[in-house]
Amino acid sequence: MINKSKKMKTKYLLLCLFFISTLSAQTPVVKLGVEVLRDGNFEILKGKKVGLITNPTGVDSKLKSTVDILFESEEVELAALYGPEHGVRGNYSAGDYVDNYIDEVTKVPVYSLYGKTRKPTPEMLKDIDVLVYDIQDIGCRSYTYISTMGVAMAAAAENGIEFVVLDRPNPLGGEKIEGNLVEDGFISFVSQFKIPYVYGLTCGELAKMLNEEGMLEGGIKCKLTVVPMAGWKRGMKFEETGLQWVPASPHVPHKDSPVYYVTSGILGELGVCSEGVGYTLPFQLLGAEWIEPSKIAENMKTLGIEGVIFRPISFKPYYGRNANKELGGVQIHITDYKKVNLMSIQFLFLQENHKLYPDSNPFANENRFSMFDKVNGTDKVRKMFTENYRYDDIKKFLMKDVDDFKKLSEKYYMY
Repeated sequence: MINKSKKMKTKYLLLCLFFISTLSAQTPVVKLGVEVLRDGNFEILKGKKVGLITNPTGVDSKLKSTVDILFESEEVELAALYGPEHGVRGNYSAGDYVDNYIDEVTKVPVYSLYGKTRKPTPEMLKDIDVLVYDIQDIGCRSYTYISTMGVAMAAAAENGIEFVVLDRPNPLGGEKIEGNLVEDGFISFVSQFKIPYVYGLTCGELAKMLNEEGMLEGGIKCKLTVVPMAGWKRGMKFEETGLQWVPASPHVPHKDSPVYYVTSGILGELGVCSEGVGYTLPFQLLGAEWIEPSKIAENMKTLGIEGVIFRPISFKPYYGRNANKELGGVQIHITDYKKVNLMSIQFLFLQENHKLYPDSNPFANENRFSMFDKVNGTDKVRKMFTENYRYDDIKKFLMKDVDDFKKLSEKYYMY
């Protein structure tokens, strides 16, 4: 009986320790910019008419919307809302046209930055004293939220309006940098600035760099204030922040989604192979109708890429261009995203596909070249790669700007 009692007590203590550790893991160690602003009693916004650029990711650590936080504050006059792709409340799909409307909760006008115009017009900014930006970015150049931030900063400068960025973590951390700089002739909303594909900055740090380095339209500068986070460190994985992940868009639903977005999103622009969009694992799959899963998985495995495992998979997307098609390929399992060059995975997949199936060419659809090149920030990647379909032929080019950009961006580190 004594031994049984001791065992029961031991089990009870272990359960208590597990419960306590679980609670501890859920307690945020990072205080977001919006929370720092609130703790400061919204001092920088007092007496000003505020325009807020945000979407569903603009929340505090308790998932309360920044829209509601500002609207309910007696210190803030929320005069207008501005929605990027997907809209302020997230009720629009990727690429959908978004029109102006009235927010049902606050009755504040909402101006679309993903419809007729992507840059706030003087009419949209009439009577606004300060624009506040609060959106969770994913740390990748082709994601359009940072483009919205940059063009809004330029509009603020042109109209004599202050600009405030409420800072948030970069889910790829602040140490990983990958990809070439965007070249002249390839500036677009998916490559708005001459920065690498993975740029290793928080949105606040990026805003400071864009402003000070003359990267905004016409080299203009705005009156910028960044409200920093407290407790964030450059080497942090998102789960280490203790914060909840709110889907940055329908196909970026989980805290790990930004990592996978970098591994496959460029390949998806070709419109031939699947990157998993339309299935339950967006950006975590690479596949096509002609591929035998076990063969491509074995080829990928023999490459010996540290920090990633490839699992053979057959899947049938539920919607999109590959809806109801039987596809074969690999699921990407990242075991350590800090060790692997994320961009390389899709090009290595294309390389191995060419070895196995030289007559099935993902570059067959020339109508997709323009978008593929825009996302890469150049046409050189496509042209060099398709000479021999070898990743080694583009590896040096993709990394040529990393060291110089790191030296430049370090001047703007806040953490």
